[in-house]
Amino acid sequence: MRHIAIIGSGPAGYYTAEAAQKQWGDDVRVDIFDMLPVPYGLIRTGVAPDHQSIKGVSRRYEATALSENVRFVGNVMIGKDVSVAELQNLYDAVVLATGAPHDRKLDLPGENLANVYGSAAFVGWYNGHPMFADLDPDLSGQTAVVIGMGNVALDVARILAKTSEEFAGSDIVAHALNILQTSKLRRIVVLGRRGPHQIMMTPKELGELMHLSRAAPRVDPADLPEEGEDALLEPGLRKSVNHLRSFAAIPESHYADTPIEIEFDFFASPRAILGTDKVEGIEVERTVVEAGRAIGTGETYTIPASLVVACIGYQTSRIPGVPFDERAGRFPNDEGRILPGLYCVGWARRGPSGTIGTNRPDGFGVVAKIAEDIGSGAGKRGRSGFDELAEARALKVVTFRDWKRIEAEEEARARDGAPREKFVDVDAMIKARGQ
Repeated sequence: MRHIAIIGSGPAGYYTAEAAQKQWGDDVRVDIFDMLPVPYGLIRTGVAPDHQSIKGVSRRYEATALSENVRFVGNVMIGKDVSVAELQNLYDAVVLATGAPHDRKLDLPGENLANVYGSAAFVGWYNGHPMFADLDPDLSGQTAVVIGMGNVALDVARILAKTSEEFAGSDIVAHALNILQTSKLRRIVVLGRRGPHQIMMTPKELGELMHLSRAAPRVDPADLPEEGEDALLEPGLRKSVNHLRSFAAIPESHYADTPIEIEFDFFASPRAILGTDKVEGIEVERTVVEAGRAIGTGETYTIPASLVVACIGYQTSRIPGVPFDERAGRFPNDEGRILPGLYCVGWARRGPSGTIGTNRPDGFGVVAKIAEDIGSGAGKRGRSGFDELAEARALKVVTFRDWKRIEAEEEARARDGAPREKFVDVDAMIKARGQ
């Protein structure tokens, strides 16, 4: 019998568990650990609340979770409640599937001013992550600057621009919806160091900006390259640039009746966040793109801003006793192998790149490596050994059955038309599980 511990219950974790089942059938036991009492990681707290169809992938993970040989072990902090070394003594393989939950720093003067946030914090706030439920952003000013040219930046801009009615059917949490209802924002600037041909935004997410009831996107036609140059782009990026061209073609008269503008500011690199105690503006340097790199021109200007959200990437959580690559923001590894018996998968392995589906082949790949390394297993105790340790330390372990009770309570609390109202406090989750 093989015993596998997976740390992290997001897409990478569950795809790895699925791969282990397909590799060994009934001859494997998999325990999936999470620091929260609730599973699904990025699906629950990262995917935009108005993208419910994407969240539907959790049904696939539930099928894996309900298998006899896969177990969810929630509300257990690895590195605090139990160490990686202790898990390695109990399991044949320990797989880090912790994702990349922390923001990369801007490393700019003023980034610690009030009302300046990273996207992990800001997205976590409107998605109900317990770590960020108390964020309380101030939306009383007129201009927000969103730094980044990927889909997360689009998500943040779209959420800031939507009306309450447009959140029908979403699972945005009540505390965020209440604050968004008071918003006085009139301008949302999406800031990117490079140009339209270097964006990481996908066509679907860009297209959504054309259907907002009180907001419209704006692109300066002068920022767009010659249309013939689009032919060299890969098809998805070409479609995205076509959206930008359609934004640039919106007549000026349209904006007179539009309360909020979502303005794309290309060739613009942030240099400093300005303000005394709270953000008041952002200093930006105009750039040119040479060989794909943004080069500063020395020309600077200031954008007044009352809110700044930096969507510039993420890094993995450090875990005591595990090597960490500071520069890459992930665990150093050789095709998923970190140390004997210790592996990583998903964003923890490769950094924050790819889609949710990218984690499936990643999970199957690391399980193939584990199969090469552990053979039929080393006779370790696995979950029975962990259960003894958890009892000795009085850990309040949350099972998948407990999670289903929490989920039922969240569904019962939902406002009209919403699929759920998430608990945003760990103690409330534990209470809701009952016993």
